[in-house]
Amino acid sequence: MTDTILVINAGSSSIKFYLYDIDGAQELAPRLGGQLEGIGTSHPKLRVRDAAGQTLVEREIAPGHAPDVPNAQEVVGTWLSGHLGGAPLAVGHRVVHGGPELSEPVLIDDAILAKLDTFTPLAPLHQPNNLAPIRVIRERRPWIPQVACFDTAFHRSHSDVADRYALPERLYQQGVRRYGFHGLSYEYIAQRLRKALPDIADGKIIAAHLGSGVSACAMHHGKSVDSTMGFTALEGLPMGTRPGRLDPGVVLWMMERGMNHDEIEHLLYHDCGMKGLSGISNDMRELLASDAPSAKLALQYFAWRVAEGMIGLACAMNGVDGIVFTAGVGENSAEIRQAISEHWGWLGIKLDPERNARHGPRISADDSRIGVYVVRTNEELIIAQHTLALVRQR
Repeated sequence: MTDTILVINAGSSSIKFYLYDIDGAQELAPRLGGQLEGIGTSHPKLRVRDAAGQTLVEREIAPGHAPDVPNAQEVVGTWLSGHLGGAPLAVGHRVVHGGPELSEPVLIDDAILAKLDTFTPLAPLHQPNNLAPIRVIRERRPWIPQVACFDTAFHRSHSDVADRYALPERLYQQGVRRYGFHGLSYEYIAQRLRKALPDIADGKIIAAHLGSGVSACAMHHGKSVDSTMGFTALEGLPMGTRPGRLDPGVVLWMMERGMNHDEIEHLLYHDCGMKGLSGISNDMRELLASDAPSAKLALQYFAWRVAEGMIGLACAMNGVDGIVFTAGVGENSAEIRQAISEHWGWLGIKLDPERNARHGPRISADDSRIGVYVVRTNEELIIAQHTLALVRQR
């Protein structure tokens, strides 16, 4: 029987999972991928497709079977057990926050799990859900090795200057620093550029992960130099439901008017960004299809601030050799990419409309001073690679 690596990426309302075969050459080949979405709703649904995109299962789950992430993980685990014939060699997990110390993937034990719990206040939207499937598997199948791969790890290559806020040293020593996120996505982009675009792979690259969460990263020689995200996943560029850059005085103003910690946290993580600005939705497709003035305002704001934040990262490298768009919006929305790029005309950057409509890989015109590209990310493959490497070491 072929050994497998299972990858789990758990969020608040869905669990994504991917299974990779380990072939004879000890390389990873995708077998299937799926998700259980709508966790906690009245219509949770399980979808699974094979590597060729053929549907293996698509059915609704009884609401009582998936009221939360731990129960949903049981549903996923039961389906996998019934269709694979054996347990995976190991399970790799996306964990958003690894703190200042965990800069490499790690095998999970009680001490590591306890440490990861302490970072929950830094990523309240993600960390608890990332850890929930780990606990279920440790309880039900404790013999299976599990590996945590961190979204913050790729950015641990930052300089002291890039790592700091203008705050007293004692706060830095307590862990208040610029961690950066979406690192697994950027690690894949750096890896993929070496194969797909070797001429620029070691150059000065600005990559933008545009999805529900949004960030940009400056990469030189395939390593992170700076990122728009910082201490938490709230900082930087505007996102689906998070505001991005925000005067800290706004939070003080909220407190002065009686809002408590939980109310402010909920507002900043769930009700701001494109959802808050438009008053309509956090889904870019809905905003692009809307004629409402507030939707147009939100899209204009997004394009301007993302363009500003991305090109500002060039200061960290003293230049830029290539620009890369990735993730759901970055890979699939020609309109958003065009709107962002229009703010860079003064730099001699121009998109080719036909290339942009085809979603790349190169979307810039031949006479553009800087090449612009679309590269599809694959965080799950990076997690599988790290997981397999740690299991080999054991």
